[in-house]
Amino acid sequence: MPIHELFPYIHVRDAAAAIAFYRDAFGAEEEFRLTEPGGRIGHAEMRFGGMVLMISEEFPEYGIQAPPSVGGTSVTLHIHVDDADATIAKAEAAGATVATPAQDWFYGERSGCIIDPFGHRWNIGHSIEEVTPDEMQRRYTAMMTG
Repeated sequence: MPIHELFPYIHVRDAAAAIAFYRDAFGAEEEFRLTEPGGRIGHAEMRFGGMVLMISEEFPEYGIQAPPSVGGTSVTLHIHVDDADATIAKAEAAGATVATPAQDWFYGERSGCIIDPFGHRWNIGHSIEEVTPDEMQRRYTAMMTG
């Protein structure tokens, strides 16, 4: 059975604020949202270029919780952009915390990491050189041993 797509689906405490943050920080566009009569957003989809990120509020009654409710996140969302430094600065201005400033990495990317205001970790990078898997492994081994 072939897989046709993979959609990251994140959960936040304030989906309307998250939608606004992703729009302001990354230029993502809201496709649609489904809102309960009480105002809780049950599902929303944001388009990041050609990719879709799904978002919902927490639903503790179903075991669906945001990172602050479980002590952090174990997932990193990685996006490629034209200018990592500028995108990280824009995300910080929109309310993100810079966890790792942009720097050049052994795998041929300039990237850094932010934590968005909802507890999700984002790697933001752009390519600076083409590196083969063998060269990447050689550089990784050198970095880890020396």
